[in-house]
Formats: sequence, C-alpha cells, structure tokens
Amino acid sequence: MSHYPALRLRRTRASAWSRRLYAEHVLTPADLIWPLFVTEGDVEEPIASLPGVSRWSIAGVVERAREAASLGIPCVALFPNTPARLRSDDGREAFNPDNLMCRAIRAIKDAVPNVGVLTDVALDPYTSHGHDGLVDAAGYVLNDATADVLVRQAIVQAAAGADIVAPSDMMDGRVGLIRTGLEGEGHANVQIMSYAAKYASGFYGPFRDAVGSRGLLKGDKKTYQMDPANAEEALREVALDLAEGADSVMVKPGLPYLDIVAAVKAEFGVPVFAYQVSGEYAMIEAAAAVGAGDRDTLVLETLLAFKRAGASGMLTYHAPLAARLLAA
Repeated sequence: MSHYPALRLRRTRASAWSRRLYAEHVLTPADLIWPLFVTEGDVEEPIASLPGVSRWSIAGVVERAREAASLGIPCVALFPNTPARLRSDDGREAFNPDNLMCRAIRAIKDAVPNVGVLTDVALDPYTSHGHDGLVDAAGYVLNDATADVLVRQAIVQAAAGADIVAPSDMMDGRVGLIRTGLEGEGHANVQIMSYAAKYASGFYGPFRDAVGSRGLLKGDKKTYQMDPANAEEALREVALDLAEGADSVMVKPGLPYLDIVAAVKAEFGVPVFAYQVSGEYAMIEAAAAVGAGDRDTLVLETLLAFKRAGASGMLTYHAPLAARLLAA
C-alpha cells in the first residue's frame, strides 16, 4: 500500500465537485417517507412537543401529500388522532371501514394517486388504555387475540387504498396472519413493511402526544417491544417477519440503533427502513433553537447516517425540509 506523500487522502476532498464524485452514499428525496398526523375537523393543531409538526384535517393531509409529490417524496405515513369517544378497551374503531384513517387514505389516493400511502397497523390510537393490543384483567397484552384484530385492521386499510400496511405492534406471528388475510381479500399487491425491531424506547414521547395516547397508557410496553440491550434478538425478529411474508422491515428508533440497521442489512440483504422518531426530531429542533447546531446540517447529516448504515429509506418528520435542501 502506498504511503504519504504518494497517497494523500485529502486530494479527493479538496473541492466540492470532487467530494460529490467520490461520495460513497447519496441521499435523495426518494429515500424519504413523511409521517403525517390526521385528526377530525377542519383544523390544524400544532403539537407543542414537536415544533413545526401539526395534526391535520383530512383536507390538510391531502395538501401535505400534494406537497410530497411536488418535492419528490414518494410516500407518506398516516397516524390518526382518534377522538376519545371512539376509543375503547377493545379498540374496535381500528377496523371500522369508515374510520378517520380509512377516510384519509381514500382522500389522498383520490387526490394524489402517485404518492404511496403507508398505514400504521396497531391498536394504540384506538384503545382507551393506550396499549398496542388487547389486555387481560391483569393488564397483560394478549398476543393472539390482538393479532386477530390487527388482521381486520389491515384489511380495511387495504380496502381503502393503502399501498403499504406497517404493523407496529410487535405481536408474535402477526405478519403471517396479515399476509394471509390480505391475500384472501384480493389485496395481493399491498406491501407489508414490518416494524420488525421496535424497541421499548424513551424517544417516543412526542409521538404519543401527537396521537393522544400518552396520558392513557397504563404501565409500559416492555412486555412486547424489544429490550434496548438486545441486538441478536432483533435478527431473530427480522428473520421471522421475513419468513412470514414481510416485503421490507423497519428498525425503530433510528440513530441510537444504527448498529441494528447495519446488522439487519448485512445479515439479510433486504430493504431495511429506519424511523427517525419524534424524540430524535425534537432534539434536533431543540439544539437548533438554542444555537447548539445548524438545523439544515444536522438534518442532512443524520439522514445520511441512516443511508451509510444500510437503510433503503427513512421515516422522518424533517422530510419536506430535507427534500428542499437536497433540491437546492
């Protein structure tokens, strides 16, 4: 191997054109999925713990989908803020074919059919207790009974026009049941993006504010979401979901789990997505607000880190900002 001065690694860094030419990874708007919160009424409701992010009416999320199309963002992800009167212990509003989520899906697909719609499959936006599934008298989240409801939820979302259903509940076996249910109802081309490695994280707080579940949650989610101490277990989770029919898998949260993104990509060579979650977004915004870092630089650097780790794409609330920066 050549040594200094025959080899100067700074030569290729000396000018902007050269840095672009030698870049090992490239970030584009096509790598982005934009999460959107939808609520009832003709409103925009700013979310205090997520500065710059709002809950939108159905008309509002349609306009955001139009914006995504104009920015080259290929997909939006929908999360509903279900009214309190429609939340119940059994989360039955989740499989109402005319619920808030299904109406939002139809409105987006009618208005902007060339933008993909990803939908959350889990019961926490619909339960009065804030858990992702059904609970027994002791408060334990029931796996198989929950999975049966998730299948019904996924089918009504697919019927409304969802392009990707994304089970985020972490129940065992639910991917295979959802795949069978979708096939049986004629939705063979609806993708499943499994939240395969979703950790019981402290970074989800602002999201729970956004969907109205923070104050409802009884206990925690450690009996079904993954222990942050475990990495090999994530590979087992991914292997099972792929065997059951997942088209792609997700790691959540994002930056604290780049090692998991890289390990999943190396082990399976499948499309891996990362969710830059609400707490990560809020930290960047807080740092920028006090001058601890430049927002634009922080956003692009963190998103590029996901790509470097092996992610095919990222869910991020900074998607529209990032797309504009990349187009500049």
